[in-house]
Amino acid sequence: MTSIDQAADAALPARRRNELLRLARTRGQVTVAELTGLFAVSADTIRRDLDFLEARGLLTRTHGGAVPVDGLVGRDAPYVQRMNVQIDAKRRIARAAASLIGDGETLIVNGGSTTRLFAAELMGRRNLTIVTNNLELPLAVPAQAVRDVYVLGGQFRRESHVTMGPLGFAGAGGITADTAVLGVGGLSASAGLSTTLLEDAGLIAAMMAAARRTIILADASKFGHASFAHIAPLDRAHVLVTDQPPPQDIAELLERAQVDVVVAG
Repeated sequence: MTSIDQAADAALPARRRNELLRLARTRGQVTVAELTGLFAVSADTIRRDLDFLEARGLLTRTHGGAVPVDGLVGRDAPYVQRMNVQIDAKRRIARAAASLIGDGETLIVNGGSTTRLFAAELMGRRNLTIVTNNLELPLAVPAQAVRDVYVLGGQFRRESHVTMGPLGFAGAGGITADTAVLGVGGLSASAGLSTTLLEDAGLIAAMMAAARRTIILADASKFGHASFAHIAPLDRAHVLVTDQPPPQDIAELLERAQVDVVVAG
C-alpha cells in the first residue's frame, strides 16, 4: 500500500465521524443500527465512533445510539428535531401517563414533544377540559376525549410551537386544575426540575401551582441534567413518568418526597 493510500485510510474515520456528527445534529438522534447500514461498517466501529465523539463532548450516548449534546435538554430546539429524539421512550411515557387520567378531569398541559404524544393517547377518555400553551395539542387530542380546549395567549415561539405568557385569561380569575401534565428539560438531585428558558420556567411553575396534582414526563436522557432555568424542587411533583428507573441519588430524593415513579413498559 502506498503512503497516499495509507493517508486516505487514516482519514476515513475522521470523515465518517464528521458526517456522523452532522447527521446527529440534523436529525436530533442517531442509532447504531441505521449508521451501520449508512456507512457500511460494523456496529462495533460505530460504537467506537460514538464513544470517541462523546469523550470529546460532542455527543451523548443513549441506549442504542446517541444525541447531540446541544440538543439533549434544549427545549427551545426546533420542534421537529425534538419530536424525533427518544421517540420510542416518549411514546411509552405518553401512554403510561394517559392511563393516569380519569374522565372529566381538568388538565393543564405545557408545550413539548412528549406532552403532544400524551394528548394523542387520551382516546379512551371523555369530558376532559384542557388548558395548554402547546399549539400542537388541540389537533392532537382525540375530539371525543375533550369537552373544551383552552389555548393560553402570549408570545408565539415558532421554533417550539408554544405560546409564552401569563397563566390566565383576560377578564377571568386564576385557573384551577385537577392535574398538570408537564415536560421538563432536566431533572437532577441538585437542581430539581429545570428548563432552558426563564419565561418557560415561570410558566411551568405557575402551571404546577394551579393544579392539585403534578405529573412530570421525562425520559431517561433528562436524568442528572440541569438546564439554565430552575422550575421547582423535585418534591413539588406528585408523579414522575419515565422510561427507565432513575439513578440512585434521584430515586432516593423522590422516595423521601413520596413522589410516585411510573416506569413505562
